[in-house]
Formats: sequence, C-alpha cells, structure tokens
Amino acid sequence: MSQVPQYVLSGLRPTGRVHLGNYFGAVRNWVRLQDLFDCYYFVADWHALTSDYADTSKITQSTFDAVADWLAAGLNPQKATIFIQSEVKEHAELHLLLSMITPLPWLERVPTFKDQQEQIENKDLNTYGFLGYPLLQTADIIIYRANFVPVGEDQASHLEFSREVVRRFNNFYGDVFPEPQPLFTETPKVPGLDARKMSKSYNNTIGLTASADEIRELVMTMFTDPNRIRKKDPGNPDICNLFQFHKLFSNGETIARVDRECRAAEIGCVDDKKLLAEIMIESLRPIRARREEIDRDPSIVWDALRDGNRKARERAQQTMQLVRDAVKINYHGL
Repeated sequence: MSQVPQYVLSGLRPTGRVHLGNYFGAVRNWVRLQDLFDCYYFVADWHALTSDYADTSKITQSTFDAVADWLAAGLNPQKATIFIQSEVKEHAELHLLLSMITPLPWLERVPTFKDQQEQIENKDLNTYGFLGYPLLQTADIIIYRANFVPVGEDQASHLEFSREVVRRFNNFYGDVFPEPQPLFTETPKVPGLDARKMSKSYNNTIGLTASADEIRELVMTMFTDPNRIRKKDPGNPDICNLFQFHKLFSNGETIARVDRECRAAEIGCVDDKKLLAEIMIESLRPIRARREEIDRDPSIVWDALRDGNRKARERAQQTMQLVRDAVKINYHGL
C-alpha cells in the first residue's frame, strides 16, 4: 500500500548570499528534510517588497545568490521543489480570496506588525502589503496544502494565524485545506560578530561561502569574553562568542579542550580565534567549492528554478481548482 506523501513548505526572503545564521537556522534543516518529505522551498521575493518596495534593484541578483548558496549547501532539485514565489501567480489569487474572509483585527494583532513598525524607523511600513504580510504567508503555505512548516518556537504564533485562517475558510467552504502543523526543529542560536543575533541589518554576518581569507579576517573581529582583559585572566566560555562557534563547528574533543584551556588561561583569545578560523574554513570548504562551481555555470541555478517553478505551478493550480470549486467561482467552459 503506497504511503500518502507529506508536504513541507518553507521560504526565505532574497537577501543575497546566505550567512551562517540562515544556514544553521533554516537551510541545513531543509537539506535534512528533503529526504523525509515532499518539500517545497521558495524565494519569497514578493515578501521582500513588503519592506523594501522603494528599491527593488537587487532582488534578481539576490535571488540568484540565495539559491546558488542553497544548492551549494546541499539542496537537491531532484529531491525538493525550489522555486520563486512571484513566478507562481496562484499565490496572489489565493491571497486575494483569503483577504475577503480574514477579519482586520486578526492582522493587527500579529506581534511582528507593531514590533517592526516601531523598530524600523527609516521605512514607511504603513502599507496594506506590510499589514497583509501574514496572510500572503498563509497563502504561500496552504496553496501547496502543506502538512508541515519547519519553525522555531518564536515563530509558532505566525503559523497559528495561518491555522486560524484555514479553519475559517474550511468552515465557510468545506474541508479544502489541511491545517499546517509546526515542525519544531532545534535551531542553534547563531551570534553575529558582535554577539547580537547574526543579521545583515546589523552588519555582523559571516557568509556561508565566504573565502578563507574573509573568514580569518572576520573571526579576528569577533567579540570575546568582555571580562577577560589580559591573556593571563581566566576566561568564561559560557559568555564568549568564540565558544558558541566552536559548538557549531568543532568536534567534542576540541570543544572540551578549548573550554578547559580558556578557563585556566592557557589559551588567549587571539590564538583561539586563529584556531576557530581554520576549523571553520575546513568545515565549509565543500560548500565553498560547490558555490564556485555554480558561479562558473549559472545555468545550474536558473535550470533548477525553471523546473521548480513548473512543478510548483502544477501543484498550486490543482489547489486553486479545488478553491474555485469550493467558493463556487468557477465558470466551467468559458
């Protein structure tokens, strides 16, 4: 008896090359999931417009760079459907239909709506597109009738909004959509060079496919234990940025040794940075080599997207047929 496929949906905005925060927070998990589920991964270029609508000049190149790094990191177009959001117009149609049934207060209470309006001071976010971001996100998920969405604990409220919309739609029109379930996965917190969350907006990132020299240079700028002034001062790895990266990249023996030597003041921060940089360079070498291969043949990216766009459209068109029938806006034969 054949098993019913289980669908997973996830996407990222096209912000250019993937940094280590993106990789450990999402892309590495995507690579694992593609062997377990029928996965759809997309470049959320329409979502990029919700806050960056005034300057769209970098979206195409950023899309290429993001997908090239996804492929370099191990995503396989033969296993997962990789596509561009705006190339599947059915997202917009479903978003429109969902907007007809979604109460305005539901959108206004989404935590990130007010938070980002307060935090992002240099952009006018008083737009419908920004308010409706969670609803477009819902359309992205349910148009593939996704069973699971990989999320962190802090993103659970966004998915619950989508589940509420699905329940409301199904209550009006019948059981068209499954309620997408959270696929909670452990995603290590990746600090930036300055110990804040790694983010391009903070300019504190390390690129997944950065060169060896770039990694060495960036690691040397990392914040360390703020209480350790001199090499002879005992350190505290628990509050040191370097040690968090050792946990991501080093083997257990090295982690234990660095922990012991740091606390005993047997290794200084500079020497530890040099050690960490070389470990990171070696660990990321295969990904970097694959990215260089893709840069020599950009058609690898465009062919993967062309095929992925087609597959995504087929699934989305099937869903919209079900939706139009359910809503009874379907003029057969015209």
